[in-house]
Amino acid sequence: MNDNPAETDKRTGGCLCGKIRFAVTGKAIYPHTCSCPHCQRLGGAPVMWWAGFSMDGLSWTGEGGEPSWYETFPGEAKRGFCPDCGSRIAALDSDIPDIGINVTTLDDPSGADLIPVNQSFRETAVHWLPQVPDTQHSTVAS
Repeated sequence: MNDNPAETDKRTGGCLCGKIRFAVTGKAIYPHTCSCPHCQRLGGAPVMWWAGFSMDGLSWTGEGGEPSWYETFPGEAKRGFCPDCGSRIAALDSDIPDIGINVTTLDDPSGADLIPVNQSFRETAVHWLPQVPDTQHSTVAS
């Protein structure tokens, strides 16, 4: 995989059973982890790893079509999952124009642009797991 994807580079991914498949193009937008109680329950883990991608570059390619959507916060947010295997795949939030992709659903999650630049909800993170440094907002001393 190219460490610095161009706007036209295509990535693929999907759920555990393979019925929901997708392709996204372009560089990842705001890759981060989230340790909010919502994501912890949703993912069954201390953190979830998200990256945004332009909706214009998204296509659902598997036999299952688009994932099933659950409105986690009515009118504000919904999460996409496979109705067969339960894999958490995507997120749509009313205040964000991009689709959030669960990075672990990508076939190749090793791109340099997928390295988390921040961690959301640090205050509810488990104490035994090191937090992701905020590299997006850090400043370099001159």
